[in-house]
Amino acid sequence: MIVVHHLNNSRSQRILWLLEELGLPYEIKRYQRDPKTLLAPPELRRIHPLGKSPVICDGEITLAESGAIIEYLADRYGNGRLLPAAGTPERLRCNYWLHYAEGSAMPPLLLKLVFQRVAASPAPFFIKPVLRGMAGKVQHAFVDPQLQLHLDYLEGELSKTAWFAGNEFSAADIQMSFPLEAAAARAGLDASRPQLWNFLQRIHARPAYRRAIERGGEYAMAIMG
Repeated sequence: MIVVHHLNNSRSQRILWLLEELGLPYEIKRYQRDPKTLLAPPELRRIHPLGKSPVICDGEITLAESGAIIEYLADRYGNGRLLPAAGTPERLRCNYWLHYAEGSAMPPLLLKLVFQRVAASPAPFFIKPVLRGMAGKVQHAFVDPQLQLHLDYLEGELSKTAWFAGNEFSAADIQMSFPLEAAAARAGLDASRPQLWNFLQRIHARPAYRRAIERGGEYAMAIMG
């Protein structure tokens, strides 16, 4: 039985979604974030030294990192589903998005959250304006332009094909769901980018996605951990 070590409001939600798409039985081991720090509890370090989610256990295998988990599960259990055939342009695009989601899309989203928290954090009255000013300048000069650059790029890519890897739904779409949901929650992604907005509507309507939400519980697009 596959065990998903599932942190609330985290990337592990898309692993549940993948398992539902594949129709695989699985068990959920639940963990809750610290309400102040938003970090995962130390118990997760007993499963993996970094104490992050998602982590899965499949027999003797313990595996972390969303992209690695998605590729492993789709390759081992997909029977040709969710991963395009090896050697095709679609497989190359799928691999690209599996890496892009965390390597390129998530860093500016994480910086956005960090600087928003810095600006809102408690501080002595004479320091708080300085912190807010610094956080605002970094967001305005670097973070927000980067976010707009990525969202424009993604909008253009989805205007070429129905899904990220091509005209068929794939593991790439599951991997890309989290940064786009985070962008909708925290970075202004809305219907002004119709391709991305439509993508979110389509994935949210999938029965497997809905089942994963029912099993996983609260999912508010937090992007820490």
